[in-house]
Amino acid sequence: MQMARKGSSIRLSSSRISSLLLSMFATFASLYVAGRLWQESQTRVHLIKELDRVTGQGKSAISVDGTLKIIACREQKKTLAALEMELSAARQEGFVPKHPEHTDGTETKKRPLVVIGIMTSLGNKKKRDAVRQAWMGTGASLKKIETEKGVIARFVIGRSANKGDSMDKSIDTENSQTDDFIILDDVVEAPEEASKKVKQFFAYAADRWDAQFFAKANDNIYVNMDALGSTLAAHLENPRAYIGCMKSGEVFSEPNHKWYEPEWWKFGDKKAYFRHAYGEMYVITHALARFVSINRDILHSYAHDDVSTGSWFVGLDVKHVDEGKFCCSAWSSAICAGV
Repeated sequence: MQMARKGSSIRLSSSRISSLLLSMFATFASLYVAGRLWQESQTRVHLIKELDRVTGQGKSAISVDGTLKIIACREQKKTLAALEMELSAARQEGFVPKHPEHTDGTETKKRPLVVIGIMTSLGNKKKRDAVRQAWMGTGASLKKIETEKGVIARFVIGRSANKGDSMDKSIDTENSQTDDFIILDDVVEAPEEASKKVKQFFAYAADRWDAQFFAKANDNIYVNMDALGSTLAAHLENPRAYIGCMKSGEVFSEPNHKWYEPEWWKFGDKKAYFRHAYGEMYVITHALARFVSINRDILHSYAHDDVSTGSWFVGLDVKHVDEGKFCCSAWSSAICAGV
């Protein structure tokens, strides 16, 4: 009998211990689940408030995609902040220049002010020599102008219709001596290719030099680089400036006329050109030169390069600057004159 009561007491005690352990486990589990639910609810409330703040849509439910986007955005913000701190520290240590500078592999130099493309022809060596002697310089003097004034000047020329002939070889020889040419191999040197030549110059120069401005000039003018620099400096804050001696003249439809325009019918019944910079020299900003470079294959060319250049900017938000100093044929011109 005593043995039976003893066994029963042991079983009862074991049952109570099991019940106690089960109750404790259930309590801990309940607390854990409640804690997780509370944490999730707090996170959800925070995300909803964040979404409401960003979208202004009130207390709307947030989707899983929305949650992931917000989390990703916050992580990117943290990463960006960290990178900005690293960049700031690098600047203080001198690893990053505080002002834009460019390097040619051997020395660091400031951003050029302007690249001048001097349009020349295969048989114009005498004119080129006159330009070099008058204002452009050669060798060390040419480099000095680049470093001190920020003016890069190059003769721009295409290839002979008979590519590789004696005229092409003569240009190659001259360039090997002076190193002041931009030779456009895909342009045939001919009057009817003048518009394409100017377009290819702007595209080539914008791809090669990160200059503030790009200028087209002819090989029969003298350029006052000090006056040019001071004039362009007044337009540094305008990213899309088209500067020159502006006009809108008559479109000539007679084939025998010097300024004949084969596509005269495109200019309306009154046959008048739109406003454009004409003459021996005009300037565009870096952004416009990049536009020409990117769209070179679809920009139309008319018979005359100045009209073509003006047409490329008709539909753009461009500031047309009528600057009398670029009217090279006028006595009042302070920048350019015939040589």
